[in-house]
Amino acid sequence: MKGREATEGRSCRRIADILCIMAGERFHIYESDSDVQHEKGVGVLQTVHLEQIIHASKFNRFHFWLVALCFLIILFDGYDLVVYGTVVPVLIKEWQLSPVEAGAIGSYGLFGMVFGAVLLGMMADRYGRKPAIILSLFLFSFFTMLCGFADNPTIFSVYRFLAGLGLGGIMPNITALLTDYAPARLKSLLVTVVLCGYSVGGMLAPVFGMTLMPVFGWEAVFWVAGIGLLFIPLVYQYVPETAARLVQTGNKKEIIRVMAKVNPEVTLSERDEFMIDHQAGAKVPVVELFRQKRAFSTILFWTTYFMSLLMVYGLNTWLPNLMIKAGYGLNSSLAFLMILQGGSIVGAITIARLSSTYDLKKMLSFMYAIGAVAMTLLGMGGNVLYIYVLVAIAGASSVGAQHLIQAYVSQYYPPSIRSTALGTASGMGRFGGMFGPMIGGWLLSMALPTQVNFLAFAIPGVIAAAALAMVPARLAYSGGGEDAHSEHQLKANA
Repeated sequence: MKGREATEGRSCRRIADILCIMAGERFHIYESDSDVQHEKGVGVLQTVHLEQIIHASKFNRFHFWLVALCFLIILFDGYDLVVYGTVVPVLIKEWQLSPVEAGAIGSYGLFGMVFGAVLLGMMADRYGRKPAIILSLFLFSFFTMLCGFADNPTIFSVYRFLAGLGLGGIMPNITALLTDYAPARLKSLLVTVVLCGYSVGGMLAPVFGMTLMPVFGWEAVFWVAGIGLLFIPLVYQYVPETAARLVQTGNKKEIIRVMAKVNPEVTLSERDEFMIDHQAGAKVPVVELFRQKRAFSTILFWTTYFMSLLMVYGLNTWLPNLMIKAGYGLNSSLAFLMILQGGSIVGAITIARLSSTYDLKKMLSFMYAIGAVAMTLLGMGGNVLYIYVLVAIAGASSVGAQHLIQAYVSQYYPPSIRSTALGTASGMGRFGGMFGPMIGGWLLSMALPTQVNFLAFAIPGVIAAAALAMVPARLAYSGGGEDAHSEHQLKANA
C-alpha cells in the first residue's frame, strides 16, 4: 500500500511538472511525502501550493463563467457611474439647478467612492472579498435605483453618495478575485476584458437615456440599475472566495471543491496541507514608495492618476451638456457620450495588444497627448462625422488609457510594495475624479466660449502626458529579486 502511494505521489509530481512547463514556468507544487510526514506527522499526504496549481490551470468552464459574471458586475458599475451624466441636462431644467450645483451632485458619488474603497477594502481584508463584492453590488445597484424615486436634489445627493460607497469597493475586489483564479498566461488579458465592462456599461447609459427618457422620464434610467440586484444570488452561489481566504479559514472541503473546478487535472485530499505562497494582505508603509530614489516617480504617478480621472469623470458628467451648449440636441449629445465610451474600449484593446511590441509608458503618454489635442479640436467644431472621430479619440485616450495605466504602475514597482503603490495612486485618482464634475460646473456657470470649456478639459491630458513621460524608466523593477534590483539601481545612479 505504501509503495502504491509513493508511486502515485511520483506520478502526481510528474503531472504537476508537465503542467507547470506548459504554463511557462517550472515550479514545485508538492513537497515530498516523507518531508511532510517528518515535519507535520502522520496523516498529511502532501503540502499543496494552491497558487501554482491555479497558475498551471487551463482556461475552462469555471474561468468562463467567473469572467462573464465579473464582466456583468463591472458593466453595471460603469453604467451607474456614467448614468448621472446622461440625465444631468434634464435635471438642471427640472430642478432649476445651477451648473455649480449640478457639478457638486456629481462629485458626491465620487466622494462616496473614496470612503467606499477604504471601508470595503477593510471589510475584504477581515471577512473576505466575496462578502465585500456582494455588499458593494447591493449598495450601488439599490441606491442608484432609488435615485429614480428622489423628488429633490438633497435626497438624490444622499442616494448618490451611498451608491458611491459600493462603486468604490467593487472594482478592486473584483480585480483581486479574478487575478487570484486566472491562469498565469491569461491573467492580464482576462482582467482587461473584465475592465472593458466598465466602458460597455458606460455606453449603455446614454443608450437607455435616449430610449427611455422621452417615454418614461429620467427616473427610468436609474431604475435600470436595479437589475444589478439580480446578480447577488448568482455571486453568492457560484463565486468562490479567494484561495488565500480559503486557506486562512482552513475550509478544506471548499478548497478541494473549488480547485477541482479551477484545475480538474489535479486531485486533492482533505489530508493534504494547503498553502499560499504570497503573503496576502501584507501591510507596507507608504514611505516605502519614496525610498531607493522612487520619490520622484511616485509623485509623477500620483499626478498622472489625479489628472487622468479628473478628465474621465469630468467628461462623463459634462460632455452631453457641453455638446448641447455647442448647438446639438439632447439625443445627439447623448450619442457623443456613447461614442466616448466606445472609443475607450477600442483604445484599451489596441494599447494592450501593442504593449507587447512597444513601450507601454511611451504609448500611454502619447495617448494622453493625442487626447488633449482631440479635446482642443472639439471646441472648434466641424461636421458630425469629424466630431464623432474626435470624441472617440478622446475616449480612447482618457477612459481607455486609464484601464492600462494600472498595468504600468504594477510593473514599475517591486512585488512587495506593488499593492501599496496601486492603492495610493488610485486614491489620488479618486480625489482628482471628485474635482472633475465640480470644475466642469464652475466653467459652465461662467458662460465661457465652447472652445475654452474643451480646452480646460484638455489641460489635464497635457499634464498627465508630461508627468508620465518624465517617469524615469531606469528605476523600474526588472525582476530577479528586489534586493538585487535595488542594489543595482543604487549603483547605477550613484
